[in-house]
Amino acid sequence: MAMAKASEDPAASGGAQLRGAELIKRQLAHLPNAPGVYRMLGARGEVLYVGKAKSLRKRVAAYARPEGLAARMRRMVALTRAMEFTTTASDIEALLLEANLIKRHRPPFNIVLRDDKSFPYIALDLNHPFPSIGKYRGARKAGFEYFGPFASAGAVHETLNALLKAFPLRTCPDSVFAHRSRPCLQYQIKRCSAPCVGRIDREAYHRLVQEVRLFLSGRSARIRDRLAREMQEAAEALEFERAAVLRDRLQALAHVQSRQGINTRRVKDADVVALAVEGGQACVQVFFYRDGRNYGNRAYFPAHVREAQPPEILAAFLAQFYAGHTPPPLVLLSHRPADLSLLEEALMRRAGRRIALRVAVRGERRRLVELARHNAHAALARRLAEEDRQRQLMEQLAERFALPRVPSRIEIYDNSHLFGRDAVGAMVVATPEGFARRSYRSFTIKSADLAPGDDYGMLREVLRRRFLRLLREQPEDRPSGLPDLLLIDGGAGQLEAARRVLAELGLGDLPVIAIAKGPERNAGTERFYASTLARPVTLDRQDPLLYFLQRLRDEAHRFVVQAHRNRRSRGVERSVLDAIPGVGAKRKRALLLHFGSARAVEEASLEDLEQVAGISRAVARTIYAYFHEGA
Repeated sequence: MAMAKASEDPAASGGAQLRGAELIKRQLAHLPNAPGVYRMLGARGEVLYVGKAKSLRKRVAAYARPEGLAARMRRMVALTRAMEFTTTASDIEALLLEANLIKRHRPPFNIVLRDDKSFPYIALDLNHPFPSIGKYRGARKAGFEYFGPFASAGAVHETLNALLKAFPLRTCPDSVFAHRSRPCLQYQIKRCSAPCVGRIDREAYHRLVQEVRLFLSGRSARIRDRLAREMQEAAEALEFERAAVLRDRLQALAHVQSRQGINTRRVKDADVVALAVEGGQACVQVFFYRDGRNYGNRAYFPAHVREAQPPEILAAFLAQFYAGHTPPPLVLLSHRPADLSLLEEALMRRAGRRIALRVAVRGERRRLVELARHNAHAALARRLAEEDRQRQLMEQLAERFALPRVPSRIEIYDNSHLFGRDAVGAMVVATPEGFARRSYRSFTIKSADLAPGDDYGMLREVLRRRFLRLLREQPEDRPSGLPDLLLIDGGAGQLEAARRVLAELGLGDLPVIAIAKGPERNAGTERFYASTLARPVTLDRQDPLLYFLQRLRDEAHRFVVQAHRNRRSRGVERSVLDAIPGVGAKRKRALLLHFGSARAVEEASLEDLEQVAGISRAVARTIYAYFHEGA
């Protein structure tokens, strides 16, 4: 794999900088007739577009004639100031590299998968004599058995809650299991068999584990028949209590299966991927089927699809989606993606086994694809309706507060502290498409000279840090990342503090609105102080614009409070254990790994503390005495 870079040459063409198509033309003679990946770079070195090619020379030559390109690609060529090239051994490697680069850089002219977080699984921890079961997300570990993926954490929790009624396995961590002296609440509500205190022996518990493994592997009929037979035998032997337990387990088993929605007999392990396109937007709906069961579905809304065709959208989605997830043996599709055979070979190389991409045309497969397509159209219709409503509210906001333009990016600021301690500021971002959570930021307040609880000083620090960084990254007169409106939680004082900071930075024309709680601090009595208005205003309690602004403020408040709690909890664990004489970083780590939290260390008995690796009897007495004066 080889890399090369081409950029503007100020000496070329009589000193004029090479731009766009002219730059591309100059590079054609130096490009190989070989597969690879090319990147278009903007004026600041940012990646505008990533593409793959069987022949770099032939593919890049198309950009030297922008009149034959779509409008989106013409804009991209016009902004290009440099190019980077990477040759690969094959076009399959080029496709895999392209997908990885798009996921990393998220270029504005590529079709980009917005939500690519990992999927949750149900995991059995077989490393313990009494295995536990629970939700798991992340890299796989030795000694665990995984079932999934599930479309969402909610789907996992729902399945686990129903599953534990039929198979009462433990869900507690090993540290809790090792220190139980009596059954917990899970045992009382019949969701656990309490192996921690000997209410079930190891052999009977392992039968439960084996039944769970069979059920999650798709062999539920075997378990159901055996339970029904045992229930009948218990009833005939007049063991009515045991028969009632088996009856309840059978009912719970049926409940789990009924909650999994549409299942399938002919399709065992498959993903069903359906695309809907409307109004310049796209929705890709993915259904997960494992062992014939529906493990849920998730909707995705790829970005930058306005001028793209369904084969291109679906090909880009599949390449990026399976860059982070292992595909099942079969992927059923609503449309034929571009470069289907190449994509299939690339997925097989990544998975290390055979993968089939198929457009379903008949039978049960077709029925599953139609179900996914119907869900995709419904999800896209809901999103378009929400965005249309959001745009209307943005227009009303601009009109009501005399903004210079309809905002397309609103930044909302808030801060949180506890009597001045662990102070945190936060910024959330709203666009016409909704909240842009990838753009959220939290700021640990660093100023040592601030008085405890100085809300104005904290706001000034947050705004100064946020916009100084933006101006450093984009030193031009009007940085492209500037918001159209700032919304501040506060009143006239916060408005004035924000305006002064912006004026210092040469951004005094940015509109600012401060939202202050009314005299009774009740929702609906807020007063709005705006830099674009001479006097504060109030909105009618039933005004949709009021609800919209409240929602923006509340989201900022939720985010900053969560950031503050996280910081405070870390500080509590740090300060409590670090204050104990003789407990350094190594012993603190051993205590937290053994007990799980500082609070659990505080509640531990002297005998429990002595069981921790690296904690001697003398140190255990010191720790115990620290939390129990007079002991």
